[in-house]
Amino acid sequence: MTRSIELACACGDVRLVVEGPPIVSAECHCNSCRAAGARLQALPGTRPVLEPNGGTRYLLYRKDRVRFSGEDKRLKAFRLGPEARTRRVVATCCNAPVFLEFQGGHWLSLYAGLWPDRAAPLPELRTMTGDLPETAELDDRIPNGKRQSLSFFAKLLGAWIAMGFRSPRIQVAEGELDV
Repeated sequence: MTRSIELACACGDVRLVVEGPPIVSAECHCNSCRAAGARLQALPGTRPVLEPNGGTRYLLYRKDRVRFSGEDKRLKAFRLGPEARTRRVVATCCNAPVFLEFQGGHWLSLYAGLWPDRAAPLPELRTMTGDLPETAELDDRIPNGKRQSLSFFAKLLGAWIAMGFRSPRIQVAEGELDV
């Protein structure tokens, strides 16, 4: 039996269901995730996006294992710049960050803040710690990869193979947020 988890934005208008375990639970420290996290958590009413160490926690799920059941018309994209290959999607009803999507990717990186009371599984690894300033300090309770590791990419590839090399499209409202 596949375990399903019901999630929602802060106000509950945008709902989604994820099925099964995530591909991986990670904390990203790349410049883009840290910059976007700072901008997103500055929106009125938003819960913290950045961890105390500056990273952004995500749970990566296959797109075919995420179903939106609420007001998906309230989902709007935010990009760091016009040429950005990633979009971060926010529930405009309460400014809750929902997911990050890489252009052409077969997975969604769901923000850990969607889980109630921060009950998301703990990160298994950190990525892109090479982007951090030299003075940054990270504990060693989980691997601190300077870049994405081979095992990280192997998990993504395994998920893509299991999906039959498909990459479903996720629709959001027209226009983009200016954050």
